Amino acid sequence: MSAVKELLLENKQSGRGTLVGYFPAGYPTVEASVEALVAMAENGCDLLEIGVPYSDPVMDGVVIQEATLMALENGFKLKDLFEIIRGVRERVETPLLVMSYFNPILRYGVDEFAKDLKNSGAQGIITPDLIPDEASLWLDASEKYDLDRVFLVAPSSSDSRIVSTSDASRGFVYSVSTMGITGERAKLDELARSVVSRVKSLGTEPTCVGVGISTAQQVREVNSYADGAIVGTAFVKAYAAGGQEALIAKTQELASGLG
Repeated sequence: MSAVKELLLENKQSGRGTLVGYFPAGYPTVEASVEALVAMAENGCDLLEIGVPYSDPVMDGVVIQEATLMALENGFKLKDLFEIIRGVRERVETPLLVMSYFNPILRYGVDEFAKDLKNSGAQGIITPDLIPDEASLWLDASEKYDLDRVFLVAPSSSDSRIVSTSDASRGFVYSVSTMGITGERAKLDELARSVVSRVKSLGTEPTCVGVGISTAQQVREVNSYADGAIVGTAFVKAYAAGGQEALIAKTQELASGLG
């Protein structure tokens, strides 16, 4: 079984929630992003999600866009991703997924990317702009290198789309809580409960909710009906405001909602 899926199921069975923490690779520098990710793992994140900076981040809100732009301006290259993963893996055993738009992976070479990802110690990829119907190269590579593949479903997804996405996913299905880009929301949409309910009734993989989660109460609420809460903007915003110390405080705060 996938290490990510195993973690989610074990936490659920024990009555504990799961916190998935996102942070951009190379933000503000390669070395600093390693330290940030390690700190998140050591202070309450059960699963790490490393974002690949990209020049056209269609799903990302302003906070994450600014962070990834800084990473690119400071010289981040895709090859640095694997150095970052190795740096994190040397210090913590927390399962780790990469979140990347598919174009950089295509340019790198799908098989080569999957091989380097596996060798660096990551568990797989979340691909926000890739649907299973168009993922044959990645499906083949992920099978070859035994990597997780996390696809997204949204409130607008049809039942047939949810079934095919769950069938193609490995690790979990990413349930987008609300239509729109990432960012904090004062109140999570009721659509989140609806899409999770549909994923659980139609699919076989666990599902985690992302987009808009920023408080311990929301982490607790999401974990009451889903298999994990994904937080990104709140972590990046904390780091931008107060560096490593603020990031650690935010991680501990959100982890307090896990039960």
